[in-house]
Amino acid sequence: MVQRYVPDLTRFAAVCEANYHRLSHLERLGPDADSDVFFHLRDGSRHLGDVHLCRLEKARFTETWYLEQVANNGRWLNDPRMTVRAYHDVGMLEVMSCFRHGRIRAVNPYPNARMHLPDEKLQINLFLADWLDFCLKFGQAADMDSVWSMES
Repeated sequence: MVQRYVPDLTRFAAVCEANYHRLSHLERLGPDADSDVFFHLRDGSRHLGDVHLCRLEKARFTETWYLEQVANNGRWLNDPRMTVRAYHDVGMLEVMSCFRHGRIRAVNPYPNARMHLPDEKLQINLFLADWLDFCLKFGQAADMDSVWSMES
């Protein structure tokens, strides 16, 4: 008998809350709150890639963002691209779509034709957490010399 997957909503909410704060750190560092945010990823003199954050929609309690890494210095990573929604009233950020996938289901039957994990939505939000942490650690404004950090 196969046990049915039950999402851990507490863990999912914690990941979404932390991602909200990560994106807030990156977004506020842009030159203008209403414009796109561009920055380089650098480790000293080594160029790791470029990132573009674009606000697609802004409402009273939500914003929709398109995040993409437009270049990277490694062959092991496809340039991440995802659409995320920020919920300001609860301080959460959730991945809406990722790469070539449309809407991401909260729970997938397993096995399935596309081989999505039962907890695919959580896994993609965890990937976003890692990517945003990487951006905060190595992000450098395209028109500035200072490197951003989570302590700022």
